[in-house]
Amino acid sequence: MELSVAERASQAHGILRETGAVPNNLLAVDIYESWLRCVAAGLDPTRPPSSDVVSPGELRSEQERRVLLRGLALAEMQTLHDQIAGSNFLIAFATPEGLLLDIVADKSFADTPEAKNIRSGSLWSEARCGTNGVGTVAFLKRPVVVHGSEHYFPRFGSLTCTASPIFAPDGSLAGIIDASSDCVSRQTHTAALVGMAATQIENGLFRERHRRDILIAFHSRGEYLHTLTAGLLAVDESGRVLAANQAARLLLNGLPISPGGSFSDIFRKRFNSFIDEGRRRERQRLQDEVGSSFVATIEHPNFSPMLRAVDKPPTATPAVSPTAFISVDPLIARIVRQTETAAQRKMPILIRGETGTGKEQLARHAHAASGRRGSFVAVNCAALPESLIEAELFGYSEGAFTGARKGGSSGLVREADGGTLFLDEIGDMPVTLQAVLLRFLDDWTLRPVGGAKRQVDVLLVSATNADLSNSIAKGRFRSDLLFRLNTLEVTLPPLAERSDFDAIATHLLATIDARRTLSAAAIDHLAKCAWPGNIRELRNVLSRVTLQTEDYVIDCPTVASIAGPHNEGKRSSTLHGRRRAQVLATYAETGNNISETARRLGVSRNTIYRVLGDHPPER
Repeated sequence: MELSVAERASQAHGILRETGAVPNNLLAVDIYESWLRCVAAGLDPTRPPSSDVVSPGELRSEQERRVLLRGLALAEMQTLHDQIAGSNFLIAFATPEGLLLDIVADKSFADTPEAKNIRSGSLWSEARCGTNGVGTVAFLKRPVVVHGSEHYFPRFGSLTCTASPIFAPDGSLAGIIDASSDCVSRQTHTAALVGMAATQIENGLFRERHRRDILIAFHSRGEYLHTLTAGLLAVDESGRVLAANQAARLLLNGLPISPGGSFSDIFRKRFNSFIDEGRRRERQRLQDEVGSSFVATIEHPNFSPMLRAVDKPPTATPAVSPTAFISVDPLIARIVRQTETAAQRKMPILIRGETGTGKEQLARHAHAASGRRGSFVAVNCAALPESLIEAELFGYSEGAFTGARKGGSSGLVREADGGTLFLDEIGDMPVTLQAVLLRFLDDWTLRPVGGAKRQVDVLLVSATNADLSNSIAKGRFRSDLLFRLNTLEVTLPPLAERSDFDAIATHLLATIDARRTLSAAAIDHLAKCAWPGNIRELRNVLSRVTLQTEDYVIDCPTVASIAGPHNEGKRSSTLHGRRRAQVLATYAETGNNISETARRLGVSRNTIYRVLGDHPPER
């Protein structure tokens, strides 16, 4: 009877303990060679490593270096988690060195002893932790499955790790994505899903790196042209090769596709003819120099062809999850960094900003960064009737008041126990309830209407677009409550003031329809709009655009017909004016305190001095 993988690995562990040698007939080749490396590194399988975790500062530094990559990875991690939800899984994203940057976990897995060793900031290199998914992929630079006892250290023998490398456009290792589960929950399709997630991230990086270049997508079969298996080739306006993704390197194996090569040395077609035909039709035929035939399309041209899809692809690529908070803008990156730190320390957070600037998204990001295992519970304080808001928040017992539900209610705060409570539109909370909330914040004790007291563990995040200083002056908001809510206070700028518009638009379209892309001209047009509705308005416009056309590459005339005409300088002037107005308003709110203004806005004091120099406040 043939032994299972687990049985063979268990026998190999016994031989290793007895002889100090790795048997060559019981383990898969990759696992066997990894064990040999572990022995050569002096790792003792009977002495598992102690937890090695970098400092919060080092973790933040590594995260900040990979803003775009993390945004793409977090979105794919959430999509992957949704695909295997309920399977007792944990999804992790790591650096090429094996440092875990981000984790998304099922609560069922988060409660296991194994999960305690797998957290953001922990190091999982093979040289330290032995054979494991992340560390072994970092060495091999190819996908790996490490099942149960195949781990070099028996301490990790209850886990199955399925990991895949993520490559940058230049071919270097950019990161690693891993799905870990208990061995009982092992699923045969997990490796394929993890590999697809890695490819999706790689293609996202590739498209972002070359969004201003001419991007050619091609495949030997037309129905696969808009799938993850399509080749992507970036060229400049002269046809010089800039980069190729992994699929392109496989499809064009042996041909000169390295940077600096020429389109004409790869395909039997003049580059100018290819570009001209791309202006007239969405798809065209290409034949490479060894005779292989492909169907090709131009996805990201620097010209403005009127591309029209001939037919739809057979299946849609899963949409990117909207949970990732785009923070390419340095100001936003600082806000996100501060929010993450505050969430990890369970500090109350107050998020200010206009409607549609992403306050709830930032709150959800704070919840994810906190590592808390409980739920994210969002409450719109403006939507609850004043007479019921206390009962809805803090709960009530059966018969506590007329109309109370049979059995009572635990309340929204109780639902957030162990997680995050998000109070949106906090400025609209009735004054009478503010006193109740303030008492709750004193000792984190629930006092349900007609019920027994109970202490809870809640991360509190609040948001408002109201001028709370004005509300305090008019007696509509308690100053002592504000001081309890804003241990960290951040202000999200309007979309028109953000320098990462391109990344936001690209990400939003991916969440709506991952098959579609925006041409450089379309992004340029959208970037010049004022966007009074901010990110929410941009999302609505992009949603309408995808209904207006079936083009895979959405170009300027299409978005212009929906977004409407805008003056060239409108956004830049809006950007300058709004940023100045924001600084002046915050400066006034802080009693003309430059340091506090800089702290709230997340900018340097020199920035405040410059704005005040351009527009000195009235004395």
